[in-house]
Amino acid sequence: MAFRWKNDLTRADTTPEWAFLNRRQVIAAAAAGAGLAALGGTARATADPDLTPNSWEEITGYCNYYEFGTGKEDPAANAGVMTTAPWQIRIDGMVERPGTYDLSEILAEMTLEERLYRLRCVEAWSMVVPWSGFELADLLDMVGVQDGARFVAFETLYRPEEMPGTRYLVLDWPYREGLRLDEARHPLTIMATGLYGKPLPNQNGAPIRLVVPWKYGFKSIKSVVRITLTDEEPYATWNQTNAREYGFYSNVNPEVDHPRWSQASERRIGSGLFSRRQPTLMFNGYADEVAPLYAGMDLAKHF
Repeated sequence: MAFRWKNDLTRADTTPEWAFLNRRQVIAAAAAGAGLAALGGTARATADPDLTPNSWEEITGYCNYYEFGTGKEDPAANAGVMTTAPWQIRIDGMVERPGTYDLSEILAEMTLEERLYRLRCVEAWSMVVPWSGFELADLLDMVGVQDGARFVAFETLYRPEEMPGTRYLVLDWPYREGLRLDEARHPLTIMATGLYGKPLPNQNGAPIRLVVPWKYGFKSIKSVVRITLTDEEPYATWNQTNAREYGFYSNVNPEVDHPRWSQASERRIGSGLFSRRQPTLMFNGYADEVAPLYAGMDLAKHF
């Protein structure tokens, strides 16, 4: 099996690219039969005959990272200059053990595992990505969350001398995002440090990024340098830039269109620009796992 139970894994258990590529059909068959394992059988990649990973070239060559330019190829072309070691994350706010932590210090306390997740962009394209990383809940437990905390805020590195895109006022830099605490603690929510068994490339959010697979991709903030626990809904860059088009929650929902395009279907990267689009799944295919988080909420209003 490409994916194993959390407690069986260490950093040595990541799977190399060649193994993923050679076992795509094996993974698909396993997914159809039993799902792909993660914690406790609840945080699993939903069985799907199309749940085979995109290639390394597709994942690393077609992505959004506006700090390096607004074109899909700009991040791969420009992100190589970003310094990612050493790396520190400031963790503050309503936590018991605030401080600035070296990434190596954090990783020494975490158990890394593999997750094969769908990625759905708000622009109506999608991929399947083999991440490696650890559950965000484990990091929150490490620093201790104080009573009364309700949200988790995140901030991306802001280094204009290495990030040519930040020289333009495309967004309000630095990039910021946020989750409700129960979303952050959900077993599907991870902090990714690699893909295809390799360290994250710069253009994909090196050396550590958030991955929330049931939300549109812009919620999965890259190159995280700060995590803050708070009792108030945090600033979220796209939501603050245009709240009409980008809700705070931004859950994948085929029934709620973007004001400028339908979200009912998506284009799978690698299938050809003019290939038939595939239906978008509610919560990106993870409804069984995450729908209870939003029980009683109007998902058209709180989009």
